Amino acid sequence: MKLTMQTKTAGYDIILERGCIKQISSYINLDRKVFILTDQNIPSVWVDAVKEQCPNAYVHRVPGGEDSKSMSTFEEVLSACLDFHMSRKDLLIALGGGVIGDLGGFVAASYMRGIDFMSIPTTTLSQIDSSIGGKTAINLGKVKNIVGAFYHPKLVLIDFDTLSTLPERQKINGLAEAIKAGLIRDAKLFELFEEDNYEDHLEEIIYRSLCMKRDVVQQDEKEANLRKLLNFGHTIGHGIETYYDLKTYLHGEAVTMGMFYFITSDEVKERLKNICIRLGLPVTANYDIEKVYEITTMDKKAAEGSISTVWVDEPGKSYIKDLPQEEILEILKNNKI
Repeated sequence: MKLTMQTKTAGYDIILERGCIKQISSYINLDRKVFILTDQNIPSVWVDAVKEQCPNAYVHRVPGGEDSKSMSTFEEVLSACLDFHMSRKDLLIALGGGVIGDLGGFVAASYMRGIDFMSIPTTTLSQIDSSIGGKTAINLGKVKNIVGAFYHPKLVLIDFDTLSTLPERQKINGLAEAIKAGLIRDAKLFELFEEDNYEDHLEEIIYRSLCMKRDVVQQDEKEANLRKLLNFGHTIGHGIETYYDLKTYLHGEAVTMGMFYFITSDEVKERLKNICIRLGLPVTANYDIEKVYEITTMDKKAAEGSISTVWVDEPGKSYIKDLPQEEILEILKNNKI
């Protein structure tokens, strides 16, 4: 399968095919220096599969986890690119999950004011969501994704085989973004999670999620309006994730909890709760409401005393509402699951 992203500033293909990680040269030029950025959790079988296709490659591994989306790691990777004598004609491959994609994309956007990069996402989270759309970023202090750039890859290769080595918790974590996609714009996608076994529909789940995001990004590349819908669950979700120092809950797990606050229908909340229980996603946690609220006011979605929030009345239908920041505190206090 192939999807094509076409925005005002960039166009690129998204290949979804088992085994495509072993055929990279069929899609992009590897006859140049190739910097392979990955993390210590990515199995060697996938790293070697990429490196073996590149005549002149360098592999740089960073620690796994959110801590690698930092200024210090950003500088480390830039220095490694410089030591490898990368030029503007060379290529950076981001091989891994959302952290590697965000970090690698920002490095590529920054080094020599922009070099080619491609993404090979190896987690459900990155295959479903973060590998496309052009958002690249690192964290600053306790604020997620506050430093970054819009910078698109030249190519995205999604090989479903890479999910075979993914731990189950990480696999479920990524599905939260697909559930989000279904709730905001694709009722059929949401309903797939109400079937007996999501694994039977995994490739369709990933494909439909990407179609939804592609269509939104093509209409609103820089998040002027419509693209804000993709932040459903993230306003409070990011606050919860940061409250626990980006360690206790994975991104998708925190976003799942954040979604409940902005669903207006008790029936839809109950349907989402049943899906979460079946998958093992958290529904709520014991966090300090005041502190989570304080974190949300530092989020990049907050501006001049208001926050753009995304609401869902029924699966497939969502809308954006700007609220005064103080109303977020009331929403936190009054949420009932």
